[in-house]
Amino acid sequence: MPDPTAARLFDTPMPLPLSALQNSPSFKALQPHAERMAQAQHSMRTLFANNPRRFAEMSLEAAGVFLDYSKNRIDGPILQLLLDLARERGVESQRDAMFAGEKINRTEHRAVLHTALRAPRSARLSLDGQDVIAEVHQVLDRMAAFSEQVRSGGWTGYSGKPITDIVNIGIGGSDLGPEMACLALRPYHHARLRLHFVSNVDGADLEAVLRSVQADSTLFIVASKTFTTTETILNAQSARAWFLRFAQAADLPKHFVAVSSNSALVRQFGIDEENMFPLWDWVGGRYSIWSAIGLALMLAIGPAQFAQFLAGAHEMDRHFQHAPLAANMPVLLASVGIWNRNFLHCSALSIAPYHQDLNRFPAYLQQLEMESNGKSVGIDGQPIMYASSPVIWGDCGTNGQHAYFQLIHQGSDITPVDFIAALHPSHILPGHQEQLLANCFSQSEALMRGKTADEVRTDLGHAGIAGSAAEALVPHRTFPGNRPSNTILVEALTPATLGALIALYEHKTFVQGVLWNVASFDQWGVELGKVLAKKIVAQLGHQEDTASDCDHHDSSTNGLIARARAVLSKQAMSE
Repeated sequence: MPDPTAARLFDTPMPLPLSALQNSPSFKALQPHAERMAQAQHSMRTLFANNPRRFAEMSLEAAGVFLDYSKNRIDGPILQLLLDLARERGVESQRDAMFAGEKINRTEHRAVLHTALRAPRSARLSLDGQDVIAEVHQVLDRMAAFSEQVRSGGWTGYSGKPITDIVNIGIGGSDLGPEMACLALRPYHHARLRLHFVSNVDGADLEAVLRSVQADSTLFIVASKTFTTTETILNAQSARAWFLRFAQAADLPKHFVAVSSNSALVRQFGIDEENMFPLWDWVGGRYSIWSAIGLALMLAIGPAQFAQFLAGAHEMDRHFQHAPLAANMPVLLASVGIWNRNFLHCSALSIAPYHQDLNRFPAYLQQLEMESNGKSVGIDGQPIMYASSPVIWGDCGTNGQHAYFQLIHQGSDITPVDFIAALHPSHILPGHQEQLLANCFSQSEALMRGKTADEVRTDLGHAGIAGSAAEALVPHRTFPGNRPSNTILVEALTPATLGALIALYEHKTFVQGVLWNVASFDQWGVELGKVLAKKIVAQLGHQEDTASDCDHHDSSTNGLIARARAVLSKQAMSE
């Protein structure tokens, strides 16, 4: 039987059945609009010229976040059809099911309740007979009490010194979330505490941190829901062995705490169960910053500011839950993304935060969006015949302008950009913020406007270049423009606005997953490599090839294993 994905990958003429998404009336109605927008008379320059109110009509504010989506190749009819598509695909009902605690994670038969992690104490939500909100706040209260002890200096190490360094050991959501948020909220940090994050199984990551800390004033947070995550546990065991070079096993509870649901393995490691902060199976890793996974963040900024972080996210939750689709920021951001991905065929989205403290935000969104919606099979188990998640990538402006923006402005692929900025700086240096914002706003304008050949000729004439010399330069200095972007602003980067910003992208990801009919809350794609790695780890320890080893792999993998063995065995003999 022929592979149905071949037609999608290689453009063969094989007829394919249309999916429910492609068969929906609004999806079909949007197709001719995509062709219309490809015509020169419908450029964004023209759209702005023809509608002086375009910015006002295509921008909105919610939960302290402002979104301008007017620099996209859309107009009123397209936007209306995109919202109709969201209704037809059941975005509202799926949203309500998520907030109600229904088990919308169908492949793992779990509820999806990261929104409950930031709900106020007065809220009520029952799941399998348990009061979810009460349990969440019990853990938050324990986290707060522990954080106050550490921050006040009341929690001391084995030598009586207060904690000065906190090392978070995790991977994926147990690392990206707390690291990103701690960096973003740097101005709110406790003056005495230094934060470090270790995730890579490469020992160089942990070694670099251990060289910079003292055993008697360092607190390690081991963040692993199951306490079996290979990379995290190996790093934790190495940190434990390093610590025991300076202290006794009885000192471990003063310096190691855990975020986990596996109390048996936590105790076996040497961590006091009183210092274990639990998680629930309805908390996915990439949605877990709001839970005990955020312990490092609470230690850094304090319980009161952490509460503001949760409150900002909750305010965005309420907006997403109650605002009509036409004025719903996550729905609009998701819909524009669907338009760019499925109708304009943009295969990537660049995240450009114009705030240095958001330098890990693109990486955070990589996991959030690509691990959630990077699927080629629908919830029904059938291959999807349309594109799902774009590739997410980016870096801080203005650094990106001097690196990859060349491709965004003049490359053969069109890459939409999300520009993110805070209007008020987190520093007091004069002149910097005006330059930063000017660069942010000018880049989005340049992507939209471009520069025509005639405009280039005029500029060259002003510079005294004319004739054949000018004509030779015109193609190189012409910018096609008409390249889409969103601009997202907050007044200042605070715990509350960061919380709202993260929640905005969480809900955007959810909406797009509903539209694409993919299982946004599992990540089976990361499992196969882990399984194979366990076999290869054992084989790398063998000093001789065996026939059974060769049965496991292809010739390339066997060759790589053999080459690595040779080097590792030489190293072992020299030690």
